[in-house]
Amino acid sequence: MRDTDGVLFDYGRTLVTFTPYPKDELLAVIREFRPRIEAVLGVPAPEAESILHEVLQPLEAYVSSETEDEVDYVDVYRDTWHGAGLKLPDDLLHQILDSEQKVWDRAVRVDPDTPIVLAALRKLGLRLGICSNAPFPPAMMRRQMESNGIAPMVDAIVFSSEVGKRKPSPELYRAALDALRTSPERTLFVGDRVREDYEGPRAAGMRAVIVTAHAEDAPPDGIPSINRLAELPHLLRPARARRV
Repeated sequence: MRDTDGVLFDYGRTLVTFTPYPKDELLAVIREFRPRIEAVLGVPAPEAESILHEVLQPLEAYVSSETEDEVDYVDVYRDTWHGAGLKLPDDLLHQILDSEQKVWDRAVRVDPDTPIVLAALRKLGLRLGICSNAPFPPAMMRRQMESNGIAPMVDAIVFSSEVGKRKPSPELYRAALDALRTSPERTLFVGDRVREDYEGPRAAGMRAVIVTAHAEDAPPDGIPSINRLAELPHLLRPARARRV
C-alpha cells in the first residue's frame, strides 16, 4: 500500500454506524408538525403513525438503492407526501425534512477507531476524503458531519446527491478524486461493500480494501479486507517504518 497520496472513505458502516431506526423520535417530529399540516390542508391530518408508515418509511428505499442514477431527494420527498394525499407547500416540506434529518444526525455513532485513524493518516501526510452514496440535500449531510466531528478531519467530501450518480458509477469516483486532488493509482478506497467500495474503485483505477467491522456481508475470499479501521495505518505506513 505504499505510493499512496490519498485515502477515500465510504461513510455509513465504515466511519460511522447508526442507532436502530429512531421511530419514536421521528414520530415526535411528525406530531410537532401535525397542527401546521392540518392548518395547510384545512382538514384533520392522519395520525403520526400513519404518516410514518405511508411517507417516511417508504423513503428508506432510496437510501440503499442500487441504481447508479441518484434521485432528486427533494422531488421524491414532495411526491411521496403528495402521493399520500398530503399536498404540502415546499417550504413546510423542507422544514419537516430538516427536522427529520436532525433526528438522523443524533442517531449517528462514530466508530471509536475513526478519529484515531484519521489523525494517524494525516500524520503520514495523506489527503483524506469521503465518497458516499447519500441522496439527501448536501447541506444537511455536511451539517451531520460537522456535528459528529468528521468534516474537520478530512480534506474533501463528495456525495452522490451532488454528482447525480451513485457508486459504483465512475462519475462519482472521478468527482471525489478531483475534490481530493489525487490520482486514481495513488489513492486507496476504504469501505464496507464489495460492489460499491471495492469493485467500483478498482474499475476506476484505485486500490481498495474492505473493512468488515460493520459490514452487512462478509467479502468473498480473495478480496483484501481488514477487521477494523485501526488496522489501516499499518497498511499504509512505509515498509521501512513498519520494521522499526
